[in-house]
Amino acid sequence: MKFTIERAALLKALAHVQSVVERRNTIPILANVRLEGADGALRLTATDMDLAIVERVAAEVAQRHATTVPAHTMYDIVRKLPEGAQVRFEAGADDRVNLIAGRSRFSLPTLPVDDFPVMAEGELPHQFILQAAELKRLIDKTRFAVSTEETRYYLNGIYLHAAHGKGGERLRAVATDGHRLARVEAELPKGAAKMPGVIVPRKAVQELRKLVDDVEGEVKIELSDAKIRFGFDDIVLTSKLIDGTFPDYERVIPEANDKLLEIGAREFEQAVDRVSTISTEKSRAVKLVIEPKKVTLQASSPDDGSASEEIDAVYKGSPLEIGFNSRYVLDMMAQVKGETLSLWFSDGTSPALVRDSGDSGALYVIMPMRV
Repeated sequence: MKFTIERAALLKALAHVQSVVERRNTIPILANVRLEGADGALRLTATDMDLAIVERVAAEVAQRHATTVPAHTMYDIVRKLPEGAQVRFEAGADDRVNLIAGRSRFSLPTLPVDDFPVMAEGELPHQFILQAAELKRLIDKTRFAVSTEETRYYLNGIYLHAAHGKGGERLRAVATDGHRLARVEAELPKGAAKMPGVIVPRKAVQELRKLVDDVEGEVKIELSDAKIRFGFDDIVLTSKLIDGTFPDYERVIPEANDKLLEIGAREFEQAVDRVSTISTEKSRAVKLVIEPKKVTLQASSPDDGSASEEIDAVYKGSPLEIGFNSRYVLDMMAQVKGETLSLWFSDGTSPALVRDSGDSGALYVIMPMRV
């Protein structure tokens, strides 16, 4: 084997693929990245058996060959090489690979390429195109609400499905952890009308979001009941889907909330952040005392005292007191882009419905807490 690649191109690809590899592996081959040099390109593959990534980068390939080397070790080596270095791979003695850059030389252990697992994708009958910017929006505005509670595994991802909304057929992304819910929708792409509702796992969502960060064009999405594949630039990310039933989230979205509070989004976010400094680490509770022309935010703790702050608001309804987990509020506010926030209440013990003036396709529900 013999191929040469520019350090920056290799580093970028390695940063992508090594992220999929778990630090602790009981199966040694899963700690490796598969390298295949052929047809003027180096193809890197990594997997954890549930998620697989393949990335192709241009390289000078003198001889077609495939091998596997430790992913994190190789990434750390390339990261520390000088900028502009040319990295050369050659076959070494005793089933090793030599990595050479300038005067630096590393001998890396390999494992048989035939032992590297291949994720069987099967048929992926549903295919559609989504703009990268729209995909980023769907992910960013929902992933904060994904549950991390493993016992409720069916909440450990984003539920992606076709639904009928006010503007007709929509592509909808939903996430909830039982304490808050985020529902964001976009125009339904051509080819997605008959797609099944699928739950994309949290890790796949995280890796996908990192990969599309610099992507400006289109993302091709292919899926079945069991797997989903995202293709863009020279990268293909394939993931198993969560085998479970996402709850009927529509039942959680309140329809009878008739008390409307309109408030400056940034002013509200900053006030919550300031006042919550006093709240206890365990509850993180902030109380809202809502009156016709103002909202008073309050927090207290046995050790750190108390805090309050008044902000101007427009409120239609009888005075109301309600408490929220400040962390949940701030997570939600980080995704609000409009200048004004609309909160709809029923009473002090029922879920609040939240809308962003800057994104009519986004809707949030947040559960109250006792304070």
